[in-house]
Amino acid sequence: MSALRIAVISGDGIGPEVTEQAILAAEAAANRDNAELEWTHFPWGTDFYFEHGRMAPEDYLDLLAEFDAILLGAVGHPDVQDHVTLNGLLLPIRRRFDQYVCLRPSYLYPGVQSPLRDKEPGSIDILVFRENTEGEYANIGGRLYQDKDDDVAIQTSVFTRKGCERIIRSAFEKAATRPAQKIASITKSNAQGYGMVLWDEQFDKVAADFPNIETESLLIDRAVMEFVRRPESFDVVVASNLFGDILTDLGAIVVGSMGLAASANIDPTRNGPSMFEPVHGSAPDITGMGLANPLAAILSAGMMLEHLELHNAAASIDQSVKQLLAQDGPKSPDLGGTAKTTEVGAAIVEIIRAM
Repeated sequence: MSALRIAVISGDGIGPEVTEQAILAAEAAANRDNAELEWTHFPWGTDFYFEHGRMAPEDYLDLLAEFDAILLGAVGHPDVQDHVTLNGLLLPIRRRFDQYVCLRPSYLYPGVQSPLRDKEPGSIDILVFRENTEGEYANIGGRLYQDKDDDVAIQTSVFTRKGCERIIRSAFEKAATRPAQKIASITKSNAQGYGMVLWDEQFDKVAADFPNIETESLLIDRAVMEFVRRPESFDVVVASNLFGDILTDLGAIVVGSMGLAASANIDPTRNGPSMFEPVHGSAPDITGMGLANPLAAILSAGMMLEHLELHNAAASIDQSVKQLLAQDGPKSPDLGGTAKTTEVGAAIVEIIRAM
């Protein structure tokens, strides 16, 4: 097997710290499939922005097109507005490579305490399919009379039949492979009478092709409440760009920590590279302190290995995290422990190698 080429954008804040541990874990895991991973690091992010006035060089998307996958650490800096960092690096990657499926799992691991009472390990197992290329993050609109008294800002959400149908169908296809055989659609069609009505129509249309899947449709405000009141009742959830983003942050906290929140930005056609990243962001308040939980980045690397069809490797990542947490191994402060980022990462590598 030829080496799989991975583009690494460690990025900002704690990004380099957690990405280093994810690479070490992925290297150890890849041996289980006799696979070779070739890592190419790109120094893009806010440091690049401060020097060049942009988050990455003009041809960065062309450079990334040559890789099998992208591993991203984090983007964001207190002195740079978020719309600059996201639209200058992250969102163009998702759109250029049509990574329309954003997968974000929320799983309650053994040894992790949910802030919700009486939740048993494994009782919360939610997989959110977030639409990733259009919807509320399409960045269409403009400003008129900017910085004047009559300043006007228009932000347009974009919902297409194709975009709604393909993310919903992907979610149903996954739900059909899971024991619960359930899917929930998140909407707000009572107030958003065009885009979300189209979303609802496509959900009903696709659902007709999967008669054995139990379905429900929830307004986003109710869904937020139900994620807290009955999280164990959810299996696969499909949501728009904005709603999926909000719900998965809540889902991460419900299962114990943002430090466990992994994600994958996937092009199911495999025409371009898919991108894998922890959800937690750059966390500037703990940058350089060795306090960051690397498990979200490691789990994201596991999702990358699964996408690259290194199934044994991916399984070893998942199992190592479960074993570490269940056996009360080294834990970072967000999980109630005192271990440093490198100590948690080293423990994961040790478990993988012992398998």
